[in-house]
Amino acid sequence: MSGNPTDALVGGAPVNGPAVSREEFDALFASVRTWGRWAAADRGAWNRVTAEHARRATAAVRDGTVVPLARPWDTRPGPDNPRPAQHYMSDLGDVQAPEPSVYKDFLGADYHGKGVTHLDALSHIAYRGRLYDGRAARESVDAAGARFGAVSALGALVTRGVLIDLPAALGVEWLEPGRAVHARDLLAAEEVLGVTVGDGDAVLLRSGAPRRRRELGPWNPDEASAGWHVHAVPLLAERAVALLGGDGDSDVRPSPVEGLHSPVHTLAVAAMGVPLLDNLDLERLSVACAAAGRYAFLLVVAPLDVPGGTGSPVNPVAVL
Repeated sequence: MSGNPTDALVGGAPVNGPAVSREEFDALFASVRTWGRWAAADRGAWNRVTAEHARRATAAVRDGTVVPLARPWDTRPGPDNPRPAQHYMSDLGDVQAPEPSVYKDFLGADYHGKGVTHLDALSHIAYRGRLYDGRAARESVDAAGARFGAVSALGALVTRGVLIDLPAALGVEWLEPGRAVHARDLLAAEEVLGVTVGDGDAVLLRSGAPRRRRELGPWNPDEASAGWHVHAVPLLAERAVALLGGDGDSDVRPSPVEGLHSPVHTLAVAAMGVPLLDNLDLERLSVACAAAGRYAFLLVVAPLDVPGGTGSPVNPVAVL
């Protein structure tokens, strides 16, 4: 079964809507904002995750199936990877003393994009000149890096992950690019999948984009991608989630908000203090969850400790 062609259009109109005005968006931003809630403000919603959350998530592991969630390091240019990652050999056994021979390589990436699995820290997004917690962006981030909301402030996250496998819930292989995911979709998926998003959870949205890419070829996800509509964010805020992630970048594209290219990034990071995982590959996790008959699992996210960094490449791991 392929993606449902009716996913792309409803009555001839793209299903990335409804359209949202900036006035409505600003009211929504104010309604989900958590500024001033935590003393360790640059950890944002990760403050919700306590040792008890980690203990419960670890205790729920049953068969020990381990599923890495990162995409392969992609050094090939394409419409969805205009700034490819770099990988080259820096030592082929001919640089150091002859015995033992040593082989070394270099990795580099402009990782905030669509080609590398990465974590967005709270210094990554500002709205109307303000980072999370109301910090002035120009005073907090400069050429030396971030002095507030850096990825180094986050540390590692160990909590319960929940896979919202929307194609599985709908009985399709993938969502078509441009398809918005609404609160009603989350509620319906919870019922079908037998899971409920709760406090401190990491919510991972599967659209099936990696499978679509493998079968139909790449496209430009800046122009069209499945993801959350801003109207779904209040429900996620009500559930007190700690992390959002997906096999896209969480935003539906084209954006339904006039003059704002990444409204879900803005609400999650700048208003709610919720870091984001972008560009996951959730296909193996989808298969593992279906086989196990459960869509909740232990999730471990360990970003690189980069002082001043606005995020980090990362390989999250799910354990069922």
